[in-house]
Amino acid sequence: MYLMRSARIWYLYFGVILMVFMCFMVNFGVWCPNENEQKLENLLARYRDQIKEKDKEVREAGDKLRTSEKKIQDLILNLEVRGKNNRVFDQSMPVIYAITPTYNRSEQKAELTRLSQTFLHLPNFHWIVIEDSALRTKLVTNFLNLCGLSYTHLNILTPKEVKLKLDDPNWLKPRGVLQRNMGLSWLRKNLNPEKQPGVVYFADDDNTYDLKIFAEMRQTQKVSVWPVGLVGSLRYESPVVKNGKVTGWFTYWKPDRPFAMDMAGFAVNLQLFFQYPEVEFSNYVKRGYQESTILSGMKITLDDLEPLADHCTKVLVWHTRTETPKLKNEDRLNRKFGHGSDPNVEV
Repeated sequence: MYLMRSARIWYLYFGVILMVFMCFMVNFGVWCPNENEQKLENLLARYRDQIKEKDKEVREAGDKLRTSEKKIQDLILNLEVRGKNNRVFDQSMPVIYAITPTYNRSEQKAELTRLSQTFLHLPNFHWIVIEDSALRTKLVTNFLNLCGLSYTHLNILTPKEVKLKLDDPNWLKPRGVLQRNMGLSWLRKNLNPEKQPGVVYFADDDNTYDLKIFAEMRQTQKVSVWPVGLVGSLRYESPVVKNGKVTGWFTYWKPDRPFAMDMAGFAVNLQLFFQYPEVEFSNYVKRGYQESTILSGMKITLDDLEPLADHCTKVLVWHTRTETPKLKNEDRLNRKFGHGSDPNVEV
C-alpha cells in the first residue's frame, strides 16, 4: 500500500514537472504545436496591446506627477515668502522685499512698530528682519509673530572690531553691513526671480516712509532713485534730474561719489542680485561708499537710474531718528529700592 501510494505521488510529481516544462517551451518559443500557434500568436498580440496601453498610462501618470511636483516646488518656494501670517500674494505683481537690520536698544520695539504699521498697508510685501545679535531675541520674535506681515527673521552678530561703540559718532563705522548681506543671501537661496518678479529695498528701522514710494518702486526695471529728507545735514539730498535722466547729485558731502545718496534713496530689481551673485556690502569701504559699492558692483551707470517721486522733486522718505530716551530715573529707582520698572514688560 505504501509503495503504491509512493508511486502515485511520483507519477503526479512527474506529470507536474512535464507540464511546467511544456509551458516553458511554449512561452519561450522552443516548442509550439501547430494547432496552438494561432492561439499563442493571438495571446501575444493581446499582451502587446495591453503593454502599449499600460505604457501610455504610465507616461500620462508621469506627466501628471511632474506637473504636481512643479506645483509643490512652487508652493515650497513661496511658503517662506508668504510667512506665518499666510498673506496672499498676487503672482502678477512684483513683490517688494524690504531688508531691515535692527539691534537691541530702548526704542527698538517702538521703531519696528511704527515701521510695521506702514508695511501693513502694502500688498505683495515681504519683510526680512535681521538682528545684530548672536541669537534671535524674544522681543523681536514675539513682535514679528504678532505683526501681521509676511516676514523672515534672521540674525548675525557684528564683530567687535567693526562695531560702533556707544560713545562713537554714528558715521564712524558702517552699520548693518553683515545684516544686509545676510538678507541678500536669503534672497539668493530662497527665491527665483523668473517665477516671481521682485524689488529689493533697504528699509532701515529708524526711517519714515510715505506709501507712495512703495507704489512707485514696485515697477523698478534696474535701479530706481528718489530724494531722502533730513539727511546729510541738509533738508534733503537728491539725484539731479534733467530731461528725465539722472545727471548728478544734490548733496554737500562728497558729491563726487559714484552714487552720492542715502541707503533709503534707491531700490533694485531682484533679478540683478542673481545676475551678480557676489555683490554685497562691505565693512571696509570708505565712509559713505556703501551705496556706490553695491551699485557699481552691478555695473550700474547714471543712465540706468530711474528717477521717481515726480522726477525727484518730492520727498517721500525721511531719515528720521528716534531720540535715545533718557532713563536716569530707572537708575534712581534701582539705587533707592533695589529695582526699577518691571523687566518683564516689553517696551
